[in-house]
Amino acid sequence: MASLPFLSQISHSLSFPRHGHCFHRHFPTALAASYQSGPSSDSKTQVSRVPVLTSSEAYERLKSFREKIKGKQQFLAMYSSIFDGITTDPAAMVIPMDDHMVHRGHGVFDTAAIMNGYLYELDQHLDRFLGSASLSKIDPPFDRGSIRRILIETVSASKCRKGSLRYWLSAGPGDFQLSPSNCHQSSLYAIVIQDLSSSPNFRGVKVVTSSVPIKHPKFAITKSVNYLPNVLSKVEAEEAGAFVGIWLDDEGFVAEGPNMNVAFVTKEKELIMPHFDKILSGCTAKRVLTLAEDLLREGKLKGIRVKNVTVEEGKKAEEMMLLGSGILVCPVVQWDEHVIGDGKEGPVTQALFNLIVDDMKSGPSSVRIPVPY
Repeated sequence: MASLPFLSQISHSLSFPRHGHCFHRHFPTALAASYQSGPSSDSKTQVSRVPVLTSSEAYERLKSFREKIKGKQQFLAMYSSIFDGITTDPAAMVIPMDDHMVHRGHGVFDTAAIMNGYLYELDQHLDRFLGSASLSKIDPPFDRGSIRRILIETVSASKCRKGSLRYWLSAGPGDFQLSPSNCHQSSLYAIVIQDLSSSPNFRGVKVVTSSVPIKHPKFAITKSVNYLPNVLSKVEAEEAGAFVGIWLDDEGFVAEGPNMNVAFVTKEKELIMPHFDKILSGCTAKRVLTLAEDLLREGKLKGIRVKNVTVEEGKKAEEMMLLGSGILVCPVVQWDEHVIGDGKEGPVTQALFNLIVDDMKSGPSSVRIPVPY
Protein backbone atom coordinates (compact mmCIF):
# COMPACT_ATOMS: atom_id res chain seq x y z
CA MET A 1 0.00 0.00 0.00
CA ALA A 2 1.33 3.39 -0.98
CA SER A 3 2.24 6.05 1.53
CA LEU A 4 -0.31 8.70 2.44
CA PRO A 5 0.93 12.08 1.15
CA PHE A 6 -2.67 13.18 0.62
CA LEU A 7 -3.03 13.60 4.37
CA SER A 8 -0.66 16.53 4.43
CA GLN A 9 -2.18 17.96 1.25
CA ILE A 10 -5.75 18.04 2.56
CA SER A 11 -5.13 18.14 6.31
CA HIS A 12 -6.67 21.62 6.43
CA SER A 13 -10.05 20.13 5.58
CA LEU A 14 -9.99 16.65 7.07
CA SER A 15 -12.38 15.63 9.84
CA PHE A 16 -10.01 14.89 12.71
CA PRO A 17 -11.64 14.04 16.05
CA ARG A 18 -10.56 16.16 19.01
CA HIS A 19 -11.80 13.82 21.70
CA GLY A 20 -8.71 13.81 23.81
CA HIS A 21 -10.04 11.11 26.11
CA CYS A 22 -9.21 8.56 23.43
CA PHE A 23 -5.49 9.35 23.50
CA HIS A 24 -3.97 8.85 26.96
CA ARG A 25 -0.41 8.95 25.72
CA HIS A 26 -0.59 12.38 24.08
CA PHE A 27 -3.32 14.39 25.73
CA PRO A 28 -3.34 16.26 29.06
CA THR A 29 -4.15 14.35 32.23
CA ALA A 30 -7.52 16.09 32.57
CA LEU A 31 -8.55 14.76 29.18
CA ALA A 32 -7.25 11.26 29.85
CA ALA A 33 -9.34 11.19 33.02
CA SER A 34 -12.51 11.60 31.01
CA TYR A 35 -11.75 8.36 29.16
CA GLN A 36 -11.49 6.50 32.44
CA SER A 37 -14.66 7.97 33.89
CA GLY A 38 -16.64 7.47 30.68
CA PRO A 39 -19.16 9.78 29.06
CA SER A 40 -21.43 11.09 31.80
CA SER A 41 -23.98 13.88 31.57
CA ASP A 42 -23.18 15.11 35.09
CA SER A 43 -19.36 14.97 34.91
CA LYS A 44 -17.94 16.80 31.93
CA THR A 45 -14.22 17.33 31.64
CA GLN A 46 -12.92 20.84 31.20
CA VAL A 47 -10.36 21.15 28.44
CA SER A 48 -7.37 23.16 29.59
CA ARG A 49 -5.31 23.00 26.40
CA VAL A 50 -5.92 22.14 22.77
CA PRO A 51 -2.71 21.20 20.95
CA VAL A 52 -1.91 22.40 17.44
CA LEU A 53 -0.84 19.33 15.48
CA THR A 54 1.23 18.70 12.39
CA SER A 55 -0.34 16.47 9.73
CA SER A 56 1.80 13.53 10.85
CA GLU A 57 0.76 14.04 14.50
CA ALA A 58 -2.87 14.24 13.48
CA TYR A 59 -2.50 11.01 11.53
CA GLU A 60 -0.86 9.26 14.50
CA ARG A 61 -3.75 10.27 16.71
CA LEU A 62 -6.23 9.08 14.14
CA LYS A 63 -4.39 5.77 14.08
CA SER A 64 -4.41 5.57 17.89
CA PHE A 65 -8.12 6.40 17.94
CA ARG A 66 -8.92 3.60 15.50
CA GLU A 67 -6.78 1.08 17.37
CA LYS A 68 -8.66 1.77 20.61
CA ILE A 69 -12.10 1.27 19.08
CA LYS A 70 -13.52 -2.20 19.70
CA GLY A 71 -16.72 -2.02 17.73
CA LYS A 72 -18.87 -4.63 16.04
CA GLN A 73 -17.56 -3.76 12.59
CA GLN A 74 -14.19 -3.70 10.87
CA PHE A 75 -13.44 -1.35 7.98
CA LEU A 76 -11.26 -3.26 5.56
CA ALA A 77 -10.80 -0.93 2.58
CA MET A 78 -11.87 2.51 1.40
CA TYR A 79 -11.83 4.20 -1.97
CA SER A 80 -11.85 7.98 -2.21
CA SER A 81 -11.85 10.07 -5.36
CA ILE A 82 -10.19 12.79 -3.26
CA PHE A 83 -6.92 10.86 -3.23
CA ASP A 84 -7.94 8.69 -6.20
CA GLY A 85 -7.07 5.35 -4.69
CA ILE A 86 -7.82 2.64 -2.17
CA THR A 87 -6.48 2.46 1.36
CA THR A 88 -6.71 -0.43 3.80
CA ASP A 89 -5.63 1.75 6.73
CA PRO A 90 -8.72 2.66 8.82
CA ALA A 91 -6.95 5.78 10.10
CA ALA A 92 -6.82 7.14 6.56
CA MET A 93 -10.54 6.52 5.91
CA VAL A 94 -11.52 10.16 6.27
CA ILE A 95 -13.28 12.77 4.16
CA PRO A 96 -12.84 16.57 3.93
CA MET A 97 -14.90 18.65 6.35
CA ASP A 98 -15.77 21.08 3.54
CA ASP A 99 -17.40 18.30 1.54
CA HIS A 100 -21.02 19.40 1.22
CA MET A 101 -22.16 15.91 2.22
CA VAL A 102 -20.68 16.58 5.66
CA HIS A 103 -21.99 20.04 6.47
CA ARG A 104 -25.07 20.28 4.20
CA GLY A 105 -26.15 16.67 3.80
CA HIS A 106 -25.82 16.98 0.02
CA GLY A 107 -24.99 13.38 -0.78
CA VAL A 108 -26.49 10.00 -1.57
CA PHE A 109 -25.45 6.46 -0.76
CA ASP A 110 -26.24 2.82 -1.37
CA THR A 111 -24.98 -0.61 -0.46
CA ALA A 112 -24.46 -4.18 -1.64
CA ALA A 113 -23.93 -7.38 0.31
CA ILE A 114 -20.80 -9.49 -0.13
CA MET A 115 -21.53 -13.20 0.07
CA ASN A 116 -18.94 -15.91 -0.54
CA GLY A 117 -16.85 -13.62 -2.74
CA TYR A 118 -19.77 -12.28 -4.79
CA LEU A 119 -21.46 -8.89 -4.72
CA TYR A 120 -25.21 -9.40 -4.42
CA GLU A 121 -27.49 -7.18 -6.52
CA LEU A 122 -24.71 -4.68 -7.19
CA ASP A 123 -26.20 -3.54 -10.50
CA GLN A 124 -29.67 -3.11 -9.03
CA HIS A 125 -28.30 -1.02 -6.15
CA LEU A 126 -26.03 0.92 -8.50
CA ASP A 127 -28.98 1.88 -10.70
CA ARG A 128 -30.85 3.19 -7.65
CA PHE A 129 -27.67 4.96 -6.48
CA LEU A 130 -27.30 6.88 -9.74
CA GLY A 131 -31.03 7.64 -9.75
CA SER A 132 -30.71 9.14 -6.28
CA ALA A 133 -27.74 11.21 -7.45
CA SER A 134 -29.74 12.56 -10.37
CA LEU A 135 -32.67 13.50 -8.11
CA SER A 136 -30.17 15.23 -5.81
CA LYS A 137 -28.56 17.16 -8.69
CA ILE A 138 -25.18 15.48 -8.20
CA ASP A 139 -23.27 14.82 -11.41
CA PRO A 140 -21.00 11.80 -10.79
CA PRO A 141 -17.27 12.27 -11.41
CA PHE A 142 -17.14 9.03 -13.45
CA ASP A 143 -19.39 7.09 -15.78
CA ARG A 144 -21.39 4.10 -14.55
CA GLY A 145 -18.88 1.54 -15.81
CA SER A 146 -16.00 3.23 -14.02
CA ILE A 147 -17.94 3.50 -10.75
CA ARG A 148 -18.86 -0.19 -10.98
CA ARG A 149 -15.23 -1.14 -11.58
CA ILE A 150 -14.02 1.01 -8.66
CA LEU A 151 -16.50 -0.65 -6.32
CA ILE A 152 -15.48 -4.16 -7.36
CA GLU A 153 -11.77 -3.32 -7.06
CA THR A 154 -12.33 -1.88 -3.57
CA VAL A 155 -13.91 -5.15 -2.45
CA SER A 156 -11.06 -7.07 -4.08
CA ALA A 157 -8.46 -5.00 -2.18
CA SER A 158 -10.29 -5.66 1.09
CA LYS A 159 -10.05 -9.48 0.72
CA CYS A 160 -13.52 -9.58 2.30
CA ARG A 161 -15.66 -12.52 1.21
CA LYS A 162 -18.62 -11.93 3.50
CA GLY A 163 -19.64 -8.45 4.54
CA SER A 164 -21.05 -5.35 2.91
CA LEU A 165 -20.00 -2.58 0.55
CA ARG A 166 -21.29 0.93 1.12
CA TYR A 167 -20.69 3.85 -1.22
CA TRP A 168 -21.49 7.56 -1.47
CA LEU A 169 -21.68 10.32 -4.06
CA SER A 170 -21.41 13.84 -2.69
CA ALA A 171 -21.55 17.33 -4.12
CA GLY A 172 -17.87 17.42 -3.15
CA PRO A 173 -15.58 19.75 -1.18
CA GLY A 174 -15.20 23.42 -1.90
CA ASP A 175 -16.52 25.69 0.83
CA PHE A 176 -19.04 25.97 3.68
CA GLN A 177 -21.75 27.74 1.70
CA LEU A 178 -25.22 26.33 1.05
CA SER A 179 -24.96 26.26 -2.72
CA PRO A 180 -22.69 23.59 -4.28
CA SER A 181 -21.75 26.00 -7.10
CA ASN A 182 -18.20 26.40 -5.75
CA CYS A 183 -17.57 22.70 -5.18
CA HIS A 184 -14.56 21.63 -7.23
CA GLN A 185 -16.08 18.32 -8.32
CA SER A 186 -18.44 15.70 -6.97
CA SER A 187 -16.80 12.99 -4.87
CA LEU A 188 -17.13 9.21 -4.76
CA TYR A 189 -16.37 7.23 -1.60
CA ALA A 190 -16.70 3.52 -0.92
CA ILE A 191 -15.94 1.37 2.10
CA VAL A 192 -15.96 -2.37 2.76
CA ILE A 193 -17.42 -3.38 6.11
CA GLN A 194 -17.11 -6.71 7.88
CA ASP A 195 -19.57 -7.35 10.69
CA LEU A 196 -18.10 -9.12 13.69
CA SER A 197 -21.55 -9.93 15.05
CA SER A 198 -23.57 -12.90 13.87
CA SER A 199 -25.34 -12.95 10.51
CA PRO A 200 -29.05 -12.07 10.28
CA ASN A 201 -31.02 -14.72 12.13
CA PHE A 202 -34.64 -15.71 11.75
CA ARG A 203 -36.16 -14.47 14.98
CA GLY A 204 -39.39 -12.57 15.47
CA VAL A 205 -39.26 -8.92 16.54
CA LYS A 206 -41.64 -6.31 17.91
CA VAL A 207 -42.35 -3.06 16.06
CA VAL A 208 -44.24 0.10 17.00
CA THR A 209 -45.98 2.80 15.01
CA SER A 210 -43.53 5.69 14.68
CA SER A 211 -44.54 9.14 15.86
CA VAL A 212 -41.59 10.71 14.04
CA PRO A 213 -42.88 12.48 10.89
CA ILE A 214 -42.24 10.51 7.71
CA LYS A 215 -40.21 12.13 4.95
CA HIS A 216 -42.02 13.83 2.10
CA PRO A 217 -42.23 11.43 -0.88
CA LYS A 218 -39.79 13.56 -2.90
CA PHE A 219 -37.11 12.83 -0.30
CA ALA A 220 -38.31 9.39 0.78
CA ILE A 221 -37.73 7.93 -2.71
CA THR A 222 -34.14 9.26 -2.69
CA LYS A 223 -31.51 7.36 -0.72
CA SER A 224 -29.78 10.46 0.61
CA VAL A 225 -27.57 10.84 3.66
CA ASN A 226 -30.30 12.88 5.40
CA TYR A 227 -31.26 10.13 7.85
CA LEU A 228 -32.13 12.12 10.96
CA PRO A 229 -35.85 11.14 10.82
CA ASN A 230 -34.80 7.51 10.33
CA VAL A 231 -32.44 7.63 13.29
CA LEU A 232 -35.01 9.28 15.57
CA SER A 233 -37.61 6.69 14.55
CA LYS A 234 -35.19 3.87 15.39
CA VAL A 235 -34.25 5.44 18.75
CA GLU A 236 -37.92 5.96 19.62
CA ALA A 237 -38.61 2.28 18.92
CA GLU A 238 -35.65 1.08 20.98
CA GLU A 239 -36.75 3.24 23.90
CA ALA A 240 -40.14 1.51 23.68
CA GLY A 241 -38.50 -1.93 23.77
CA ALA A 242 -39.10 -2.55 20.06
CA PHE A 243 -36.84 -3.27 17.10
CA VAL A 244 -37.97 -0.47 14.74
CA GLY A 245 -40.81 1.94 14.12
CA ILE A 246 -43.27 1.63 11.26
CA TRP A 247 -44.12 4.77 9.32
CA LEU A 248 -47.55 5.58 7.92
CA ASP A 249 -47.88 7.81 4.86
CA ASP A 250 -49.83 11.05 4.62
CA GLU A 251 -53.03 9.11 3.93
CA GLY A 252 -52.58 6.75 6.87
CA PHE A 253 -51.48 3.73 4.83
CA VAL A 254 -48.56 1.55 5.89
CA ALA A 255 -45.33 2.98 4.40
CA GLU A 256 -41.99 1.54 5.55
CA GLY A 257 -39.54 1.14 8.41
CA PRO A 258 -36.56 3.47 8.98
CA ASN A 259 -34.31 1.44 6.66
CA MET A 260 -36.40 -1.45 5.46
CA ASN A 261 -39.61 -2.25 3.62
CA VAL A 262 -42.66 -3.97 5.10
CA ALA A 263 -44.76 -6.86 3.75
CA PHE A 264 -47.65 -8.99 4.98
CA VAL A 265 -49.23 -12.37 4.35
CA THR A 266 -53.02 -12.22 4.61
CA LYS A 267 -55.31 -14.94 5.93
CA GLU A 268 -56.07 -15.68 2.26
CA LYS A 269 -52.37 -16.46 1.75
CA GLU A 270 -51.72 -13.38 -0.34
CA LEU A 271 -48.37 -11.58 -0.07
CA ILE A 272 -49.05 -7.84 -0.01
CA MET A 273 -46.57 -4.96 0.02
CA PRO A 274 -47.04 -1.15 -0.01
CA HIS A 275 -46.58 0.77 -3.26
CA PHE A 276 -43.10 2.25 -3.81
CA ASP A 277 -44.32 5.64 -5.03
CA LYS A 278 -43.95 7.38 -1.64
CA ILE A 279 -41.15 5.29 -0.11
CA LEU A 280 -37.72 4.00 -1.02
CA SER A 281 -37.78 1.38 -3.72
CA GLY A 282 -36.15 -1.49 -1.84
CA CYS A 283 -33.92 -3.77 -3.89
CA THR A 284 -34.39 -6.65 -1.44
CA ALA A 285 -38.15 -6.09 -1.38
CA LYS A 286 -38.34 -6.19 -5.17
CA ARG A 287 -36.24 -9.35 -5.26
CA VAL A 288 -38.57 -10.94 -2.71
CA LEU A 289 -41.52 -10.18 -4.98
CA THR A 290 -39.76 -12.08 -7.76
CA LEU A 291 -38.66 -15.02 -5.62
CA ALA A 292 -42.13 -15.29 -4.07
CA GLU A 293 -43.40 -16.57 -7.41
CA ASP A 294 -41.82 -19.92 -6.46
CA LEU A 295 -44.19 -20.06 -3.50
CA LEU A 296 -47.11 -19.41 -5.83
CA ARG A 297 -46.17 -22.44 -7.91
CA GLU A 298 -45.79 -24.53 -4.75
CA GLY A 299 -49.19 -23.45 -3.48
CA LYS A 300 -47.80 -21.76 -0.36
CA LEU A 301 -49.13 -18.43 -1.64
CA LYS A 302 -52.37 -17.69 -3.49
CA GLY A 303 -51.38 -14.27 -4.74
CA ILE A 304 -48.79 -11.47 -4.77
CA ARG A 305 -49.85 -7.85 -4.83
CA VAL A 306 -48.40 -4.35 -4.37
CA LYS A 307 -51.15 -2.16 -2.96
CA ASN A 308 -52.17 0.39 -0.37
CA VAL A 309 -52.17 -1.44 2.97
CA THR A 310 -54.21 -0.12 5.89
CA VAL A 311 -53.04 -0.47 9.48
CA GLU A 312 -56.07 -2.66 10.17
CA GLU A 313 -55.10 -5.00 7.32
CA GLY A 314 -51.54 -5.14 8.55
CA LYS A 315 -52.40 -5.96 12.13
CA LYS A 316 -54.93 -8.61 11.08
CA ALA A 317 -52.44 -10.33 8.78
CA GLU A 318 -51.28 -13.88 9.37
CA GLU A 319 -47.66 -12.80 8.95
CA MET A 320 -45.70 -9.55 8.88
CA MET A 321 -42.10 -9.10 7.81
CA LEU A 322 -39.37 -6.49 7.35
CA LEU A 323 -37.25 -6.58 4.19
CA GLY A 324 -33.80 -5.05 3.70
CA SER A 325 -30.25 -5.78 2.61
CA GLY A 326 -29.04 -5.86 6.21
CA ILE A 327 -31.81 -7.91 7.79
CA LEU A 328 -32.88 -9.82 4.64
CA VAL A 329 -36.32 -11.09 5.70
CA CYS A 330 -37.15 -10.49 9.37
CA PRO A 331 -40.41 -11.78 10.91
CA VAL A 332 -42.54 -9.41 13.00
CA VAL A 333 -44.55 -11.06 15.78
CA GLN A 334 -46.00 -7.96 17.45
CA TRP A 335 -47.01 -4.50 16.22
CA ASP A 336 -47.71 -2.06 19.06
CA GLU A 337 -49.83 -4.12 21.46
CA HIS A 338 -51.26 -6.35 18.73
CA VAL A 339 -49.87 -9.86 18.25
CA ILE A 340 -49.39 -10.78 14.58
CA GLY A 341 -50.95 -14.13 13.66
CA ASP A 342 -50.20 -16.68 16.37
CA GLY A 343 -47.26 -14.65 17.69
CA LYS A 344 -44.70 -16.93 16.06
CA GLU A 345 -42.47 -16.66 13.01
CA GLY A 346 -44.61 -17.55 9.99
CA PRO A 347 -43.93 -20.27 7.39
CA VAL A 348 -44.12 -17.95 4.38
CA THR A 349 -41.70 -15.50 5.99
CA GLN A 350 -39.35 -18.41 6.71
CA ALA A 351 -39.63 -19.63 3.13
CA LEU A 352 -38.85 -16.16 1.76
CA PHE A 353 -35.86 -15.84 4.11
CA ASN A 354 -34.54 -19.18 2.81
CA LEU A 355 -35.09 -18.12 -0.81
CA ILE A 356 -33.13 -14.89 -0.33
CA VAL A 357 -30.23 -16.66 1.41
CA ASP A 358 -30.11 -19.30 -1.35
CA ASP A 359 -30.28 -16.55 -3.98
CA MET A 360 -27.30 -14.80 -2.38
CA LYS A 361 -25.31 -18.03 -2.39
CA SER A 362 -26.28 -19.54 -5.74
CA GLY A 363 -28.55 -17.14 -7.62
CA PRO A 364 -28.21 -16.17 -11.30
CA SER A 365 -25.44 -13.99 -12.68
CA SER A 366 -27.89 -11.08 -12.88
CA VAL A 367 -27.74 -10.75 -9.09
CA ARG A 368 -24.30 -12.20 -8.26
CA ILE A 369 -21.14 -10.42 -9.46
CA PRO A 370 -17.87 -12.33 -8.82
CA VAL A 371 -15.06 -10.38 -7.15
CA PRO A 372 -11.57 -11.04 -8.63
CA TYR A 373 -9.43 -11.36 -5.48
